[in-house]
Amino acid sequence: MKKIFIFLTGMILLVSCNQEFIDLNPPSSLNSEGFYKTQADMNQAVLSAYGNLRSVYNSTFINIGEIRSDNTTYSWLAGNPANEKGIDDFASPLLPENGFPTDCWNNCYNVIMRANIVIGRVDQATFTNENLKNQYKAEAKFIRALMYFWLNRTFGGVALNGQMLGVIKVDKEISQVEAYELERASLQEIYDLIVEDLKFAEQNLPDTYGATDNGRVTKGGAKGLLGKVYMTMAGLPLNKGNEYYNLASQKFMEVINDSKYSLVTSYKDLFDVTKKNSKESLFEVQYKKGSPNGATGSPWNNNFAPRFSDKEVVLVGDKSGVNAPTGDMSKAYEPADPRKYISMRDGWKNAKTGAFENDKYVVKYYDIATSGTDNGNNWIELRLADIYLMHAEALVRTNGDKSAALSYLNKIRQRARNTTGDPNITKPADLLKDYLLSDFTTDQAFLFAIEKERRVELAFENHRWFDLVRTGRAKDVMKAEQAADGYGTFVWSDDMQIYPIPMTVMQSNPGKIIQNKGYTQL
Repeated sequence: MKKIFIFLTGMILLVSCNQEFIDLNPPSSLNSEGFYKTQADMNQAVLSAYGNLRSVYNSTFINIGEIRSDNTTYSWLAGNPANEKGIDDFASPLLPENGFPTDCWNNCYNVIMRANIVIGRVDQATFTNENLKNQYKAEAKFIRALMYFWLNRTFGGVALNGQMLGVIKVDKEISQVEAYELERASLQEIYDLIVEDLKFAEQNLPDTYGATDNGRVTKGGAKGLLGKVYMTMAGLPLNKGNEYYNLASQKFMEVINDSKYSLVTSYKDLFDVTKKNSKESLFEVQYKKGSPNGATGSPWNNNFAPRFSDKEVVLVGDKSGVNAPTGDMSKAYEPADPRKYISMRDGWKNAKTGAFENDKYVVKYYDIATSGTDNGNNWIELRLADIYLMHAEALVRTNGDKSAALSYLNKIRQRARNTTGDPNITKPADLLKDYLLSDFTTDQAFLFAIEKERRVELAFENHRWFDLVRTGRAKDVMKAEQAADGYGTFVWSDDMQIYPIPMTVMQSNPGKIIQNKGYTQL
């Protein structure tokens, strides 16, 4: 079959744009002959890569990063179809033809190939501002690194041949013949490419942009993502340990010491659709409602609304009932934690019957759609609170400055307790009190506190599953969650920490594409 590599060799469509970067319009057909020749052409090619991040984030990463974890579930359909069941319930086996990993693979590589066009052609284009050449290349390399980071975490690990394999390395434009010769690279090789790309991005991206380019990635965004990559490499499955935790800490401190970044005063403001690209944000995927057919709008407010609600939850558009918080997620918040009220609800009042429907849903991305699923929320991929908590964790794991680690943990709690939450709940005097070092008798107890804080601070932002995998906590946490949700005897296998290589990928090159351990090789 040739299906899987169509995106590698077919004509890449570009995105036209208005003057403002965030006003990305839908794709338009532009013939590549005679294109990619000027500074304006290359800018459009870069915007094409940015714009197509939406296709990846629109639904794929919710399934991979949240529904797979103990944070959320498909709550609205008792007999979930095979794709949903495989993700949510760890149904055995999680078939290689499952649509969600397949979409993740295809959409990520689509973005990668758009980035590769910029990287491969920008030096030959005519520029009136030569400094922009390396900036555009750096933006494309950041985007490519981000997609490979998602792919490596999703599909990379121990393969059936016993090797630690990553995904397929495509770091340039390739022909159809070349595409059919590709095999999986080692996990290390893909991470090496990610690190190389992010180092280049860090060196060649600006610190800030003008208002019309708000939303393009900055030097701080590259540093923050590089630190997160090092943090992941330090843990499972590569397990590189202290050397990489220290590398991560160094990058985190560069971001923390950068005066351009600071926590916003109120947790609520982070998700206010009128306050996008805040001083806390290192990188956001840009959305804007109101374009033709809602092509640049965000679907999350509608996708997360209970399926059987009417206007009790969202005023306009669809209600899809996906990504519903679990009971355990609801209990993870300390009593009266304002972040719970801002992030989720335990149910809704039926306008017709007056009954309270015990049907949990996410409210973190609330907006009023123009129609359908056309909302204006950005997706915050990386923010300073994430950096604070990872830095605290790295310090504890390396027996570093635990007082500093404690201060970063407490900064997150301080912001949370000073945020306005549910008006019907009186805040207790000891709400989210600062931790003391004496609260932790062991380093593991300290790490558990950081893990819990990450869960509630970053809930529904696609971090939880990968946190559990890299820290080796997936087995214990998911066994407990599956038991609590009534799935009966749940037999864990470490193979469950990675997804199968999609069937269409293996069929594209039978025998050369090695499947992951625990799944069936063609």
